[in-house]
Amino acid sequence: MKKIFTIFVLACTLMFSTTSCEDFLTEEVRGSQNLDTYFASIDDAEAYVTGCYEALTCSGWWQINTVWLLSEMCSDDAWMGNTTQSQSDYISLAHYQGNGASNGPISNFWQYRYKGILRCNIGIERISALDVEDTELRDRFVAELRFLRAFFYFELNRNFGGVPLITGFLMPEEISGITRSTTEEVYDFIEADLKAAAEVLPQRSEYSADDAGRATRGAALGLLGKVYLYQEDWEEARDALQTVISEDEYDLLDEFGQVWDVEYDNSIESLFEVQYTYDPVQATGGSLATVTGCRNGPGDGWSWCQPTANLEAAYIEAGDTERLRWTIIKTGCTEIAGEENFEEFITNSQGLSNYDELVEEFGFEPNTYIIDPGQHKSARVIRKYFLPTQDRPEVYNTDKSPLNHRILRYADVLLMYAEACNELNDDVNARAALKEVRDRVHLPEVTASGTELRDAIRLERRLELAFEQNRLYDIRRWKDDAGQPLIASILGPNGSFVQWNLNEETRDLYEWENQGESSDKGSTFNVDRDLVFPIPLYEVTMSNGSIEQNPYWN
Repeated sequence: MKKIFTIFVLACTLMFSTTSCEDFLTEEVRGSQNLDTYFASIDDAEAYVTGCYEALTCSGWWQINTVWLLSEMCSDDAWMGNTTQSQSDYISLAHYQGNGASNGPISNFWQYRYKGILRCNIGIERISALDVEDTELRDRFVAELRFLRAFFYFELNRNFGGVPLITGFLMPEEISGITRSTTEEVYDFIEADLKAAAEVLPQRSEYSADDAGRATRGAALGLLGKVYLYQEDWEEARDALQTVISEDEYDLLDEFGQVWDVEYDNSIESLFEVQYTYDPVQATGGSLATVTGCRNGPGDGWSWCQPTANLEAAYIEAGDTERLRWTIIKTGCTEIAGEENFEEFITNSQGLSNYDELVEEFGFEPNTYIIDPGQHKSARVIRKYFLPTQDRPEVYNTDKSPLNHRILRYADVLLMYAEACNELNDDVNARAALKEVRDRVHLPEVTASGTELRDAIRLERRLELAFEQNRLYDIRRWKDDAGQPLIASILGPNGSFVQWNLNEETRDLYEWENQGESSDKGSTFNVDRDLVFPIPLYEVTMSNGSIEQNPYWN
């Protein structure tokens, strides 16, 4: 288990310099700290815990964000999208080619999630033992770390299945030969962390403005409800989510367009989100606005993860014009929701070297924004991550977006609660929660019951939560009427998504014209293999066989 040990030891070395004094002729090493001297005060503990939040994304685009986007590409909501560069790492998994064990993004994700777990393990052990007067604050810091550790394990468990469960700072001999815990064992550990955190963490309203973004009781209970939901523990899920609702700390924002607006970071709808602050000197900020943005601008876009026409059609069929305009930007549009300087986009389009050819081929109207179909599989980009020009910093490219990333919000809580209630034959409360979400976007009340209501709730999750890292995991865990994973009826050679894209009557013009990414995505889906990602190959080989690969991965 050399790789995990290397992750744990090297991360500590980076956090605490431990160079030997003998290397400097026995002089004292100034400014260095180690585990025995660092945690000396409550201020040290606070600084350490604050630093652990950085592990949510590791302050970059490639450690964690890539798998967040990959999860969307593996669903019916998104293509890889960029057809001007080779992105085989994404295609190998998003198109279910069965050869992703050496995949770079998931290897990075595995490593950096374990680095985050290491940080939390050290802090939990050391801060718990800190002898200070303010024990309440000390215990809150420990609870914050338990929440973060639970989230990191949740992300590993839902992506890979059972993973090695490491709960402390272990020495090499303690890690050697470690095996994977079962999915159920990892979830049990996550539940224990979240329950303990919820007992201690303050409510959202009890934090000062300076502490915005820290884990709260509501965040712990909301994530706990999701963990129960993923295991089909319906009663426990309902109870945890009902507690969040009844404690009245959260509410829906008035308008759907406010949810992913930088002006509404840490809003009343947010249970937990990644905090981003743009700093031109430190080069800090979020990256998804750039990574998913249009390649032909304005702005520096990479066009990774583009909405499918199938998702757009779901909005249209549901009559959901409001969420559609705030979720997808489509080539040929005459406005971008929330963009005050749309004329810049028109001018940019007219400046394309192939503008006349595009107008002739696709019949674009004057004064429209063109997302070049030759560079973008679907000629669509994600509106949720899009940063309007009026909100962009002077220097706008990778890691320069001030927009926080929403991880868990109240609409998700309501829809999870509706799902749990429906599964428990409590359709009255299920419909009430569903209605609350639909009212905001002016959609009619759903009056169905039973299976029909279940399907309405599932559709609502797709429309409300698109590109918020839910869709893939929902369709993996949901069952169809025959008891099989729902994803198997969406993907595979006869899957509804695959056939929709190959059928001349339903396939999209832009997607079909651009075969830089094949339109048969998902046709090789294997339900016995593809409900989880492969364990990174290096982890399997370096463990000398103690870590077993997921079935049918090579």
